[in-house]
Amino acid sequence: MAKKRRHISPLLILPLALILVPLALLAFESHRTGLSWKDVISRIGRHAVSEEQPKETMQKTETGEKIDFLSDPIPIGAENPGEKHTIAHVAIYDLDQDGLNDVLVCDVLHRQIGWIRQFPAGTYTERKIGQTVDGPAHVEAYDMDKDGDLDVLVASMGVILPDNDRIGKVIVMENDGRQNFTNHVLAERIARVTDLQAGDMDGDGDIDLVAGQFGYDQGEIRWMENRGDWQFGSHILLKLSGTIHTPIVDFDNDGDLDVIALVSQEWEEIYCFENNGKGKFKTRLLYGAADADYSSSGIGLADMDQDGDVDILWANGDAFVATDYRPLPTHGMQWLENVGDMKVKFHRLGHFNGAYDPCAADFDGDGDPDVLAVSAFNYWNRPGTQSMMWWQNMGNGRFVGRDLAEEPTHLITCDVADMNGDGKIDIVTGSMNLYPPFDRIGRVTLFLNKWQKNENN
Repeated sequence: MAKKRRHISPLLILPLALILVPLALLAFESHRTGLSWKDVISRIGRHAVSEEQPKETMQKTETGEKIDFLSDPIPIGAENPGEKHTIAHVAIYDLDQDGLNDVLVCDVLHRQIGWIRQFPAGTYTERKIGQTVDGPAHVEAYDMDKDGDLDVLVASMGVILPDNDRIGKVIVMENDGRQNFTNHVLAERIARVTDLQAGDMDGDGDIDLVAGQFGYDQGEIRWMENRGDWQFGSHILLKLSGTIHTPIVDFDNDGDLDVIALVSQEWEEIYCFENNGKGKFKTRLLYGAADADYSSSGIGLADMDQDGDVDILWANGDAFVATDYRPLPTHGMQWLENVGDMKVKFHRLGHFNGAYDPCAADFDGDGDPDVLAVSAFNYWNRPGTQSMMWWQNMGNGRFVGRDLAEEPTHLITCDVADMNGDGKIDIVTGSMNLYPPFDRIGRVTLFLNKWQKNENN
C-alpha cells in the first residue's frame, strides 16, 4: 500500500520564512564583512534609527580668525595651460634620494604618474614615469624588492567616475636605481582600486601589499602576499563596495601591522583588521556613522593626543554622486580617539564643505599635531570660499578651525613635508576640476610655511 503523502501546512511556511530568511541574510552579511552576528545586528539597528540631524554633526566646535602664515600659491610641475586638470593624488617623497623632497602625482587626464623632481633646491621639473595607467587614484613609494631604491605603488581605478566593471589594477613600478621605472601589474580585472599600501603583513621578512577596492556595487579589501619574483597571492579581508583608504599601522601596539579601512558605499564605517602577526586578521568595526549618506571622503593616521597610540582623522566631504557636485550641510572633519581594546571615541572638529584628504602636522611649531584638509566640492562662485582649512591644536583636546586659503579651487588632495629645508612643514595640493567656475583653478601647487613665533596663539 502506498504511503500517504504528508503536506506541509501553509500556516507553517510563513513562520519558517520569517525566521530563516533573516537568519540567511545575517549569515551572508557576516560572511562578506567578517563581523559577528551581534555586530551585524548592531549596525542594522544603527541605520534603522532616523535622525533629523546626524549625531556626528551635533558636537560643539570652535572657529577662529585666519592666521596668514602661508606663501602665495606656487604652481609646480607641468603647466598644461587651458586644461581642466584632474589630479587624484599627490604624495611627497625624495624619490631619487638626493636629499630634496619631490612630489609624485596621479594625473587622471593624462593617464600617468608624474614625478615632480626638485633639483636644484627650489626648482621643480615634472616627467612621466613608468607606463600608462588608467585612472590612477593613489600613489606611494616603497622599496618593494629591497634593492635600496624606492619603487612606486599605484592604485588604478580604470576610471574615476562610478563604474561597476572590473577594470581595476594593482601596479608596482620597479625602479632600476636610476629612476627608470617598469610597470608590474600584480592584479588586474578586479573592482576599481582606490588605495595601495605596503608592509610586511605576515612577518616573513618581505614586503606585502594591501589594496582597497571601491568598485561600485561590488568592492573588496585584499592583502597580497609576496611570493617572490613579483608574484603575489590574494587574501580577501572584506567583500563590501566603497573602500576609499586602507592605511597600514600597528593600531593595537602589539608589534605587528594592522589595516585601517574607510568604507563608504553601502555603509559609512571605519574598520580595523587586527593582525595576529602571521597574516591572519580579525575584523573589528571601529565606528559607523548614523547617517547613511555621511559622504566619507578620506582618513589619515596620527597620534592626535600624544598618548603613544594612533588615532584616526576622518573627512566627510564627498559629492561625486550629487547632480551638481555641491556640498552637504553635514560635511566636515572629525577624529576618532584610540582609547584601547579596539574602541574609539568620536570628536567633531568642525564643518568644512567638501572636506578631503585629512592629514596632521605641526604647522605652528608648538610641538603638537594640527589638522589640515582641502575642499573638493564647494561654492566656488562665492568670494572667500575656503579651499583649504586647518584646525590649530590648542592643547587639552581643544582645536580651533581657521581658514587657510581660498585658491586654487577644487582641491581634492594634499600632502605635507618640509620642502625647502627651513624646518617648517609646507603643503602641496592637487586639483580635480570637475565643474565650473574654472577661473581660479590650479594643478599641483606648493604653499611654503612662513610661520613666525609671534603668530602663535
